[in-house]
Amino acid sequence: MPEKRMMILPAELVKKINDNRGDLSQAEFINFLLEDRLEEKFKDNKEITREEFESLKKEIKQILLREAADKERYATKEEQQLFQEDTKKLIKSFLDFSIGYGLEMGKKSGGNDLKELVKKLDTLEGDLPADEEGGEVKIKWK
Repeated sequence: MPEKRMMILPAELVKKINDNRGDLSQAEFINFLLEDRLEEKFKDNKEITREEFESLKKEIKQILLREAADKERYATKEEQQLFQEDTKKLIKSFLDFSIGYGLEMGKKSGGNDLKELVKKLDTLEGDLPADEEGGEVKIKWK
């Protein structure tokens, strides 16, 4: 009878062994893995077939295309600035409309509220570049 020893392993590794060993005991499974790995290591088959080479070449091309597509997915600094400027313009026009509509409907707002809104509008307007019209930002949603 072979001598038996105890080996302490992390719980995650034992779980991985138990999940994958099938009908083999833990010792048999570990022995199988070691023998298989050692056999693979000493194989002299270091050549690659033409089909395997072409397959790897295609996979590399696909990976490179995916990487290029990922780079195109992000906005540039200029696009981000245009988006911010257009958003500020939109907020300003919305506030102008809201204030004008509220005054037309006869609602009286406090003078302080109106003055604060005017200050905010002026600050938004001051952040925008002067005399620049027609800047567009296109956003693609996926």
